[in-house]
Amino acid sequence: MTMRVRAGALAAALLLAGAAAGCDSGGDTAGADGKDSAAPSASSSAQGKPAPPASSPLPTALTGQKLDWKSCEAPTKANGSYAEKPGKQWKCATLKAPLDYRKPAGETIGIALIRSKAEDRSERIGSLLFNFGGPGGSGVASLPGAAEGFGTLHSRYDLVGFDPRGVAESSAVVCRDSKQSAASFRIDFTPDTPAEEKKYLDDATAFGAGCAKRSGKVLPHVGTANAARDMDLIRQVLGDDKLHYLGFSYGTELGGVYAHLFPAKAGRLVLDAVVDPTADYAGHSRNQALGFQRALENYFKSRGISAKDGTARVVKLLDELDRRPLPTDEGRTLTQSLALTGIILPLYSEEQWGVLTKALDEAEAGDGTRLLLMAESYNGRDENGTYGTQDHSQRAISCADVKGRVTAAEVKSRHLAEFTKVSPVFGPYLAWDLAGWCADWPVPGESETPEVAAKGAAPILVVGTTGDPATPYEGAKRMADELGAGVGVLLTNKGEGHGAYGNGACVTRTVDEYLLDGKIPANGKTCS
Repeated sequence: MTMRVRAGALAAALLLAGAAAGCDSGGDTAGADGKDSAAPSASSSAQGKPAPPASSPLPTALTGQKLDWKSCEAPTKANGSYAEKPGKQWKCATLKAPLDYRKPAGETIGIALIRSKAEDRSERIGSLLFNFGGPGGSGVASLPGAAEGFGTLHSRYDLVGFDPRGVAESSAVVCRDSKQSAASFRIDFTPDTPAEEKKYLDDATAFGAGCAKRSGKVLPHVGTANAARDMDLIRQVLGDDKLHYLGFSYGTELGGVYAHLFPAKAGRLVLDAVVDPTADYAGHSRNQALGFQRALENYFKSRGISAKDGTARVVKLLDELDRRPLPTDEGRTLTQSLALTGIILPLYSEEQWGVLTKALDEAEAGDGTRLLLMAESYNGRDENGTYGTQDHSQRAISCADVKGRVTAAEVKSRHLAEFTKVSPVFGPYLAWDLAGWCADWPVPGESETPEVAAKGAAPILVVGTTGDPATPYEGAKRMADELGAGVGVLLTNKGEGHGAYGNGACVTRTVDEYLLDGKIPANGKTCS
């Protein structure tokens, strides 16, 4: 199992809570309503970014379908072990969408939905659709647990979550069983010998082969462009003239692609913790190395430790673990790779930096328990040793999206030194990840980078946090630029953590005013 860092704000927060408790487009694109809603833009042609393959008008059997809303069942393991059965105010339904949008009258796939109606029906604006990132995160499982933080929005919006295609209840991609996952997580993610390198690359190939064997029917159709088309079908079936949307992390890429495909249907869209749409396959990993190194250095500075000394301390610990894994109270050992994963998790939120301090202190004293539990929570392992499938979905969606493929030879000759210079801690892992993530993937990638130019769309609010570890702030500026003049509106949050909404009064108030009243802040506004 390779180690691509997850980009999901809420999922990371929920994982942190569980871990802490355990320790202590180029071509005309037709819209789903049968109208051409996004022709190739000048930006697309100039940058050589092909738009996703065109879809065909959808039959009224799909656009006019009636959803059967019922009480929700408890989420399955695929949704995330942190999720609980939603309360009575939540109802669930399944939307039928084309498996292949080029064959809209053909086979369908079920898209799982969850909804809680607006509290003030007399002032209702419409539906507010959420995506919490990943890719691979379940909106059906995540939204009820997060809804308290969206109380102001809930007053006038129906809160709606969904499992994107290939995720959880929407035909989740499954690539291997828990025994195979456990063995994979014991592999060295930064191989030092030919034998370790072979084992690492063989596992990556086996993962892709397992996806093809177990989920071959959906694998070619789980990309972001198709998920965006599903969002527009959701909009129509819910009876909304425009799509109102709040997307976090990977959800910002999904929102940007939606705005490109359906600019006339883009209502009030908020993109928070923004994925850089100009970054290619390697650039995305390099960005994450930069972001997590920056967050780690900020963490150490907050503890009165220099960035240089703090980084050296972590590198020393990881080097020692590479030679000799640590014992834990769980009866399993803490390896170098698992320790790195455990360090990543609390960097998602400044509130969890104290947990990181305890984990590092304990590991340096010879006890790897806390870091191990944090890593296993991030990796989706429950107390019974069963693994979820979010990382399966994440990889399938990512590899369906991107054309980039990197060999081990290219990692060693080009990327390893560059990434290590960017981050001595995270760089080597993310450089090697390039060779393993989409290695021998059974489905070709769609494009080098996503197309998000949305000429003609209403203003879209783009929120970037200066200390964001998983989606560095620079990506927000680039997203605002790529959306186009008069469309992308940048809101800067001076702070730490992955995702700004709900973590500061200024950002939260600005987003609420935009979503509830249509008030557009000045482009470049800063909150601190």
